[in-house]
Amino acid sequence: MMDIFANLALGFGAAFSPMNLGLCFVGALVGTLIGVLPGLGPIATIAILLPITFSLDPLGALIMLAGIYYGAQYGGSTTAILVNMPGETSAVVTTLDGHQMARQGRAGPALAIAALGSFFAGTVATFLVALIGPLLAQAAQAFGPPEYFALMLFGLVGATVLASSSFVKAVAMILVGLLLGSIGSDIETGAPRLTFGIAQFAEGINFTTLAVGLFGVAEILRNLENPEQRGVLDKPIKGLMPTWADIRQSFPAVLRGTGIGSVLGILPGNGAVLAPYASYTLEKKLARDPGRFGRGAIEGVAGPESANNAGAQTSFIPLLTLGIPPNAVMAMMVGAMTIQGIIPGPQVMTENPRLFWGMIASMWIGNAMLVIINLPLVGVWVRLLRMPYRLLYPAILLFCCVGVYTVNGSYVDVLMLSVFGFAGYGLAKLGFEPAPLLLAFVLGPLMEENLRRSFLIARGDPMIFVERPLSLALLLMAVGLLLIVLMPSLRRKRDEAFRE
Repeated sequence: MMDIFANLALGFGAAFSPMNLGLCFVGALVGTLIGVLPGLGPIATIAILLPITFSLDPLGALIMLAGIYYGAQYGGSTTAILVNMPGETSAVVTTLDGHQMARQGRAGPALAIAALGSFFAGTVATFLVALIGPLLAQAAQAFGPPEYFALMLFGLVGATVLASSSFVKAVAMILVGLLLGSIGSDIETGAPRLTFGIAQFAEGINFTTLAVGLFGVAEILRNLENPEQRGVLDKPIKGLMPTWADIRQSFPAVLRGTGIGSVLGILPGNGAVLAPYASYTLEKKLARDPGRFGRGAIEGVAGPESANNAGAQTSFIPLLTLGIPPNAVMAMMVGAMTIQGIIPGPQVMTENPRLFWGMIASMWIGNAMLVIINLPLVGVWVRLLRMPYRLLYPAILLFCCVGVYTVNGSYVDVLMLSVFGFAGYGLAKLGFEPAPLLLAFVLGPLMEENLRRSFLIARGDPMIFVERPLSLALLLMAVGLLLIVLMPSLRRKRDEAFRE
């Protein structure tokens, strides 16, 4: 425990530098902004801003990108409550009761409970990151290539189980992602693979191009397809602070939401996104009068908002300790770390403790900043929500193109951006979720590398994966998860849960 406090002192010393404080504030502000404005989201925003991180210190770059991620969770609740339109996927549940409270003249308490619950959940979850992170990193020191391969395979299986699309479609996206990740030069021989003679593909498909296309451009196309309908709240927001009765009703929901989000955020796939749905379902089942939900129950705001922020924080645990991204946003963070020459994994904590603990310290600072940013600036966000989307999307599209072009200075990347943009739009129309594809694209080359290293160690004997207890346990967990989800009764319940 004393080591943790000493390391946190190191982290706060790094995070409190003027540059890192400024980048933390910028990340939190930008995250809130893109959470408030429906149509972009943290995945596309982080992808667009990746080129900017080239010139930044690694710690500062990661602090800014992390601030965008958990800042979007705060901002998404604002637009969900005031406009009945979730600015971020995890804020969908907040619209059910949050907007009803706003229509009843209680927008202020709804916004305050969302912000304060998020702050509490983020603070607790960050403490868990500081507590569990070193233990996992220490355990990961015993991991060899077979264990890493088995862990990544388990992560991809988890992504298919937790994807909101059908199981078959999720598996298809995983396979496409693995295929795209194999394009380029062979990692050992350097021979070209699936490049079709295109010189720009010799080093593989650019991660930023794929991410911005699938999430940024595709999201613009989806928003242009639907006519703009924003019933922005016209009533003045009064009585921002909740009453003691509101706090008494909300506090148990905040505690339960924090616990649910902290656990689900670590799981591979969409655990952090599913956390608010699980929290809302639990609150409704525990309520004495379930009929209040959907009509302005404050627990329906407090629980899910706490869950999504706790999940956003704890999703950093597998990234920082094992080097495994549990969701699409963390895959972006892997890309950012790679750009900075940092190999994600347990060695980060031992070889670069300033970066590891500086990231954790910045999460506490960022959560405090977000409370200050969100509550006093509610009037600004309301005015911003009245801006027509037709004025926003040309600027967003321009930033996408400029951001992708500046990575390699190649027009081919811009052309591929449009290809992936239309592909992402088509996938969404057909009910395919692109997040598993991006996860597989990131993990695919790492899986291949560890698979080859395992066979080199074992001289081609595949029994190495079952002879080592940890890799065998992970493989059995992956197989067990697949068998469970393939059971017809469980598949039906899974599909019903996602539809609900």
